Amino acid sequence: MAEKLQTVKVLYCGVCGLPAEYCEFGSEFEKCKPWLIQNAPDLYPDLVKDSNLKEADKVTDQLQSTSISEGSSTSKKEEVKRLPGGKIKKKDKPEIIIEKVTRNRRKSITTIKGLEIFGVKLSDASKKLGKKFATGASVVKGPTEKEQIDVQGDISYDIVDFITETWPDVPESAIFFIEDGKKVPAA
Repeated sequence: MAEKLQTVKVLYCGVCGLPAEYCEFGSEFEKCKPWLIQNAPDLYPDLVKDSNLKEADKVTDQLQSTSISEGSSTSKKEEVKRLPGGKIKKKDKPEIIIEKVTRNRRKSITTIKGLEIFGVKLSDASKKLGKKFATGASVVKGPTEKEQIDVQGDISYDIVDFITETWPDVPESAIFFIEDGKKVPAA
């Protein structure tokens, strides 16, 4: 005789309405995660593991913030970002990079990156640099899609003094030169 077919119970997500197995392919997966952890932990064991890690990180952060620090050591806690796979990415330190690029053998361009981190408007800075050094200066997008200032000519000899005098918020220890592919402190 013919086999009797059994009905299958499908668990639908309470957030997006898709079957729980297909939530990860929907557009609202981030919103679905808490619901999935609570209602379908067996379908996504990685989510449960990640949530346990996040809870553990919160607890350690709370413990570190409540710990008693010594009076002499005032080290700043670097902001940490977690990447997929548990890798940790540290936040970049605020620094200004000055690089001289040669074009057409004799012509050179000085590139200044990172001024905006210190609250400096790049358009105003490029005008001041252009007037001070009597050259063309413009704000352009660099290869990393961040804005930078390009100044015509080699002004690296006097740029550190000008930056520290014009914008006192910028410490001289945060200014670096790129020479032969190596980062060299300006001081």
